[in-house]
Amino acid sequence: MSYSIDFRRKVLSVGQSEGLTITEVAARFCIGIVTVVRWLKRVDPIEKRHKPAIKIDIVELARDIRAFPDAYHYERAQHLRASRSGIGHAMQRLGVTYKKTFSIQRPA
Repeated sequence: MSYSIDFRRKVLSVGQSEGLTITEVAARFCIGIVTVVRWLKRVDPIEKRHKPAIKIDIVELARDIRAFPDAYHYERAQHLRASRSGIGHAMQRLGVTYKKTFSIQRPA
């Protein structure tokens, strides 16, 4: 659980108005020194991490899904040289659900 933005601003303003050091501010409000340093750099909490996928090629993954629709994540990971969890996250980004087809296709 993170501290509210109002509390963060209050801590920083009290420290600045009274001329306290980072250690004194942390001790006064019973929070960590690293927390105060982080708040000095950025008061607002980071909501989401915005990092693009760099290892798994989305186009190649889509091609693999079309070619092998019933493959397991570990099989896709072997084809694309990635981790199983990475394949799962990439499939989520593509909006592909993982459902296997259990119908038997008989030759005509």
